[in-house]
Amino acid sequence: MRGRLSAQLYLIALGSNRRHRRYGRPREVVAAAMEELSALGTVTARSPVIDSAPLGPSARTFANAAVIVESALAPDAILAELKRMERAFGRRRARRWGTRVLDLDIVLWSGGMCAAPDLAIPHPAFRERAFVIGPAALIAAHWRDPVTSLTLRQLRFRLSKPRPA
Repeated sequence: MRGRLSAQLYLIALGSNRRHRRYGRPREVVAAAMEELSALGTVTARSPVIDSAPLGPSARTFANAAVIVESALAPDAILAELKRMERAFGRRRARRWGTRVLDLDIVLWSGGMCAAPDLAIPHPAFRERAFVIGPAALIAAHWRDPVTSLTLRQLRFRLSKPRPA
C-alpha cells in the first residue's frame, strides 16, 4: 500500500498535554503541528484548538484539534510521516495514557476503511471521544463513519446526549 495515490483527504486528530521547549504550552504545540502537517500535502481545513480533560491517569489538560489534509500519500505512508513528526516534536513512547508532547492520529480518510497490522482507519476509538469528534465535526460535519454510516455531526450529537444512570 505504501507510496502514492490520487489525491485523498485525511482527517487527522492532534493532541498535546506537555510543554515543548521551542513551541511552549500544549495549545502552541498543536498550532505548530497544524502548520507542519502541510508537509504531507495541502491542509484544507483546521479546527480551533480546544482544551479537554485527560483520559487515564494523566492529570494534565489536553489541547486538541483536527485538520483535513489532501495528500497523494497512501495511508501507511501518512502514518509513517505522522509518527516521524511526533518524534521530531519530542514524543517518546512511554506508559499508556501518559503525558505527551504530540499525538497525531488518522481518524478517517476519503478512501473508506483500512486495516493493516499497525493501522486501522477509521480510528478504533474515535466514536467515544468528544475531544476528537468535537473538533472534527466543526470542519467535516458531513463526513461519514464507514462503519456506522453516521456523519460526524450525528456522532457528536450522540456523545452530547445524557446517558441513563
